[in-house]
Amino acid sequence: MSGVAQVQRSQKSKKSMGKSLAVVILAAGIGKRMRSSRPKVLQALAGRPMIGHLMASVARLRPESVVLVIGPGMEAVTEAARQAAPGLAVTPVIQRDRRGTGHAVQLTRKTLAGHRGDVLILLGDGPTVLPETMKRLLAARRNGKAAVAVLGFRTNDPAHYGRMVVAGGALERMVEARDASEAEKQITLCNTGVIAADGALLFDLLSKLRPDNVQRELYLTDIVEIARARGLRCAYAEAPEGEFMAINSRAELATVEKVLQVRLRAAAMDAGATLIDPDTVWFSHDTQLGRDVVVGPCVFFGPGVKIGDGVVIHSFCHLTGAKVAAGATIGPFARLRPGADVRADAHIGNFVELKNARLGDGAKANHFAYIGDARVGAKANVGAGTIVCNYDGYAKHMTEIGPEVFIGSNATLVAPLKIGARAFVAAGSTITETVPADALAFGRARQETKPRKGAALREQLKRAKARKQKG
Repeated sequence: MSGVAQVQRSQKSKKSMGKSLAVVILAAGIGKRMRSSRPKVLQALAGRPMIGHLMASVARLRPESVVLVIGPGMEAVTEAARQAAPGLAVTPVIQRDRRGTGHAVQLTRKTLAGHRGDVLILLGDGPTVLPETMKRLLAARRNGKAAVAVLGFRTNDPAHYGRMVVAGGALERMVEARDASEAEKQITLCNTGVIAADGALLFDLLSKLRPDNVQRELYLTDIVEIARARGLRCAYAEAPEGEFMAINSRAELATVEKVLQVRLRAAAMDAGATLIDPDTVWFSHDTQLGRDVVVGPCVFFGPGVKIGDGVVIHSFCHLTGAKVAAGATIGPFARLRPGADVRADAHIGNFVELKNARLGDGAKANHFAYIGDARVGAKANVGAGTIVCNYDGYAKHMTEIGPEVFIGSNATLVAPLKIGARAFVAAGSTITETVPADALAFGRARQETKPRKGAALREQLKRAKARKQKG
């Protein structure tokens, strides 16, 4: 049977042209230039491993299955992929001998046995490709009745990218940069490494791969030329260059981080947040900002932050794993650590740190305080310099501060501790025992004042300094 007949029969299959989709992600690279003990795809971008970004995009396609090609000892990659898309079935396949991208996909044959729909092949170190772009490539393959479709981008600086040779609106062949002729190096349409293939034909095409190249590897992109030689059609789709940036070094990782941050900032502003100086605000992949939030310059959002409507976050704040309810004010120079829960209209001021602590509605901690493992009631006031001593060297303990409590400046609260509603704690006190509601508590040495002793002490210190200088 001719290649054209094969692809026509495949296209008539309802399953092949339906929604059946399998995704193969090539993630076996160790990333030598990263100089890291972690696999390359576990390097973080916007608070998430790069494989997590890719899996989140894949999840929006709702594939039947995901096959993850990894190297030996890379079980953490599979775990990260599953965590990022818990609703997807992820099957790892081990590539023990790294003999190229074609070889990597060949290893998935048993796992994908019987699959005759689309197979979308992605690179684990390409986390910025958008789901809409993936869908466009799949549509190009289906609409063009193609055996293979390749995603490309155009650039004025092709550098080391593989080139895509196109004729008559169809893809004719691919050529790696190191194997390209001088004429082919002038082509600006470049290969992203993202491929969609007909599952009924893919593994037959892969079986014809040969290591006839400088690297002596099996190139996945060679299936285009193999398909064309058999009379099968190959298609292509284009996407913006910014979606395809190589990540092979720490410097390139930082460059892609900037690209992701631009996307996240734009999304935040489109959703109704004001960023006073967008370029200085850094988001995590899951940061949630409500409407009319105002974020000052130099604010950092780690993973797990949710901000309610109308919150103001002043400059130089650092938030991770925190919730801030509507109308609250944070900073400047505040730090909210995991478990921080700031309720509506509460105030967190400069150089205040919260960890696993709830600040009730309208409560205030405006200056230089540490509140850890605590529950602070509504409209309570925590004075400047207050420290919650939550750790005894062996375990953490809770402090409960009731509503409308007033904690004076420079107080030390030694947990476990309960302070009842509307109680007063005098400034400079160390509190170690329960304070009942409406009580006044203080714990500090009695002040003594000795007349004229100040002048005598000053003279004594002056003489001691003079003797030291002479000696």
